[in-house]
Amino acid sequence: MLPQSIPTRAARDHSVPLRPLEDYSGTLTARVYQCLRDAILSLDLMPGESLRKTEICSQLGVSRSPVSEAVTRLAAEGLVEVVPQSGTYVSRFSFEEVRAGVFLREAVELAAVEVVAQTITEEQVLMLRRNLRVQAAAVADGDVAGFYGLDNEMHRLILSFTGFRRLSQLAETGWPQVNRARQMILPNTIRVSDTLEEHRRIVDALAAHDPETARAEVRFHLRRLCPYLEELEAREPELFQRTQAR
Repeated sequence: MLPQSIPTRAARDHSVPLRPLEDYSGTLTARVYQCLRDAILSLDLMPGESLRKTEICSQLGVSRSPVSEAVTRLAAEGLVEVVPQSGTYVSRFSFEEVRAGVFLREAVELAAVEVVAQTITEEQVLMLRRNLRVQAAAVADGDVAGFYGLDNEMHRLILSFTGFRRLSQLAETGWPQVNRARQMILPNTIRVSDTLEEHRRIVDALAAHDPETARAEVRFHLRRLCPYLEELEAREPELFQRTQAR
């Protein structure tokens, strides 16, 4: 990709919005990596935005080495793009990668709810209902970030009810790009309310021990993303790659 084809936001007149490294654990490189990754996934660093290593080093109080290593790891995940003789940028949205992530997540979750609908216990239903109540409170309060976290928690709970300990980790493969895209859409109040209702229908189907309906509701829920993204691309094309596999 040519350097001039990468859009960037207007130059900041303030520091990159990064959490302090004390919020993380592990080696210095691991903490820098997680810090940058969180900023990218939460859209504090937007698609196409330049990552200035000198500025990052200054804000985090670290040398260039751990930042460079973290960027290399993020590039391997597809969250960062390093353009020779130009700079380092947060990767823009790719419909190909989003669709691949949705495809994988759908395959895993459809299989999971089919099993869970047949084995779910009253205690597990209660856990999901409790999660839904807090989701509803987050919607009422306009707490999109809180709702987003509860959304992820609900999906993780369902996957954990299969009894396969590493299933959630598998489902996360290819999901970071989807998560970034979803956060561009969730602030839409209609979409947040729709998502909550979709969650309720999924949980109702599981509680009713109805595998067929549970699969249908999950499929509908996951496939709602791409049409919203197409609308977003029409409004803000600079956030998307210009060459897309459609």
